Amino acid sequence: MKTWVVVADRARARIFSASTPKGPLTEFEDLVLPEARSHERDLTSDRPGRAFDSGGIGRHAMEAPTSAKQHAALNFAKTIAQRVETGRISGECQQLVLVAPPDFLGRLKKQLGTQCAKLLTHQIGKNLTQLPVAEIRSHLPKFL
Repeated sequence: MKTWVVVADRARARIFSASTPKGPLTEFEDLVLPEARSHERDLTSDRPGRAFDSGGIGRHAMEAPTSAKQHAALNFAKTIAQRVETGRISGECQQLVLVAPPDFLGRLKKQLGTQCAKLLTHQIGKNLTQLPVAEIRSHLPKFL
């Protein structure tokens, strides 16, 4: 079975394939989200609006329910999940291993469709995106 290993964080996703359970990883795609490394102020166009209290004369600043960085991370998780779904449909991805920091791993798993979630065999809550391929493989189970 062909296994895909997705090693991601909120700014980068590296997608590897392994043809055999004990085989080496081959990187075939590197997705990058440059906005994720930007400052919050660079991602928003202006200051939040202001609102009046329902009673009295007080005013306060409105706050977005999610920050621009969180929104960018969620959209990136959707992009990664769509890529995995494309691989599942084409038959390239028959098993899936996810490696990401715990907070992003949760976001990524929520974005996976039902069929992709069934392919998930392992999940590792670590940030390994900057490591070389051999070191990433050493963090994975011996048999994929």
